[in-house]
Amino acid sequence: MLFKRNAPDKLIPATPVNALQRRTWIKALLGVLTIAVAVGSLVAWRSGAAKKGDSKAKPEKVFEFASSDLARLMPREMGRTIPVSGSVRPVVFATVKSKHSAEIAKVHVQEGERVSAGQLLVTLDTADLGARLDAQLASLAEAKARLSLADKTQETNQQLLARNFISQNAVDTSRSGVDVGLANVKAAEAQVAIAKRALDDALVRSPFAGIVAKRHVNAGEKAAPDTPRMQIVDLSRLEVEALVPLSEIPMVKLGQTITFTVDGFDKRAFNGTVDRISPAAELGSRAISVFVSLPNVDGALKGGMLASGKMAIAARAPVNTVPSSALQEEGGQFYVFTLKEGLLDRRPVVIGARSAETGLVEITDGPAAGTDVVAVKAEGLKHGLKASLKQAPVTTVRTEPGTPASAPASKG
Repeated sequence: MLFKRNAPDKLIPATPVNALQRRTWIKALLGVLTIAVAVGSLVAWRSGAAKKGDSKAKPEKVFEFASSDLARLMPREMGRTIPVSGSVRPVVFATVKSKHSAEIAKVHVQEGERVSAGQLLVTLDTADLGARLDAQLASLAEAKARLSLADKTQETNQQLLARNFISQNAVDTSRSGVDVGLANVKAAEAQVAIAKRALDDALVRSPFAGIVAKRHVNAGEKAAPDTPRMQIVDLSRLEVEALVPLSEIPMVKLGQTITFTVDGFDKRAFNGTVDRISPAAELGSRAISVFVSLPNVDGALKGGMLASGKMAIAARAPVNTVPSSALQEEGGQFYVFTLKEGLLDRRPVVIGARSAETGLVEITDGPAAGTDVVAVKAEGLKHGLKASLKQAPVTTVRTEPGTPASAPASKG
């Protein structure tokens, strides 16, 4: 029997329950450790099996390229183009006005109608202008009558002076009356011309042949002087104002041809020529306006349409280029792949100009000229992966004695 010391000189029996609890805890702990070891062994076994399975399912990738999949980095001439765009607008257009305040009597044309040079567009009320002309004509008639009387007086005085019936002073006075009469007639004639011009201005006419783009007045309205009546445009000749960077202006020449595409016309091309070049850059930009004349014989184009085109400029000296398909990009950095000792070799490059027409990209810094680069897009290309060049097949041909029995197949 177990005893425990309760006091310095007295022993009492220990409780059997405490010993039983310790043995129970020890057995439970040993059971948990045994389960943990078993589970860890199972996980390790499965992980190893999975790795073995992956190694068998995913063999090492090897890329095989044909000679046509490679492109040689070499100097080539790159044709350069400048994209240009702008709104189509008529070269000849006018806002027709009248100089007098009058009521609109009649509007003869509507928007979209074709008009000829001098055709009547708007008629103003001419009652006041007609009365003014009549008054001026009456004044002119009066001035002519006074001049006629002065002429007769002078003629009579000349006869009397010859007979010494009047003095020379009287003759001079009559001659002065004739001069005043002539001046009055001229002044009256000028007033009549002004009144006739005002009456003619009441008939608003087209200054040139074209199309009515806008009608600003209606019959019965009171129109003030110099207010717009009609807007006429000539669509037979249009132009496009395009902005070109200052650095490219030296290569733009007068008469240079530009092909445009216009919204609404799918595949139709419109050819224009550089007609004028602005002498100064636009405010707030580093670009100069170039005006491109665009013929419109059939009238298909309308003002305000958006035209886009490309201006070809003189080619520079040959530069190192590769096809754009060979160029790779990652994180804003460009690179190409080459084959080196059976492996893919990633080579960083610095690019320059691009040519959409030829599909070439200028390489200003990178591999040396003559280097073959991978020119096809393929998934999984990475530096250091195995790669090889597929050899051209050999074709056996019948030959005459003394000649080789086989020759390499043509690449073309």
